[in-house]
Amino acid sequence: MNTGTQAAKEAGNMVDLDSNPTKLIEVVETGKQMLMTRGSLTTFSIANDIAKYFAIIPAAFVTTYPQLAALNVMGLASPASAILSAVIFNALIIIFLIPLALKGVKYQALGAAALLRRNLFVYGLGGIVAPFIGIKLIDLLIAGAGLA
Repeated sequence: MNTGTQAAKEAGNMVDLDSNPTKLIEVVETGKQMLMTRGSLTTFSIANDIAKYFAIIPAAFVTTYPQLAALNVMGLASPASAILSAVIFNALIIIFLIPLALKGVKYQALGAAALLRRNLFVYGLGGIVAPFIGIKLIDLLIAGAGLA
């Protein structure tokens, strides 16, 4: 805790300078919040990538494989606009995720199953829905401006 040499104190990742063992509860809560944040961002990223593949692949390869036109549910304007929209969306989503990564997901003392259900609903479903909406809106702007 607060005993030991100065070198030992500086070498530790976390030092309780006031020798208060009740601080361990705060340390555990901080660790859980960091773990939840990492899991939430990973869930969002994986769902986001999967949704982008379903948005881009049919539009990009429809000229080579015309059967993929049935999977182009978003009706993107062209393969070029689909790829450009996905790249722009990716750049924007990273900017929006930085504050969440820095602030962290709020820790709530719930059971593991309830936390998992909530995070899968918010970040998993959000990661699937956001790219479809974002890429389609960007595609409409690109097609409207005649860029691709």
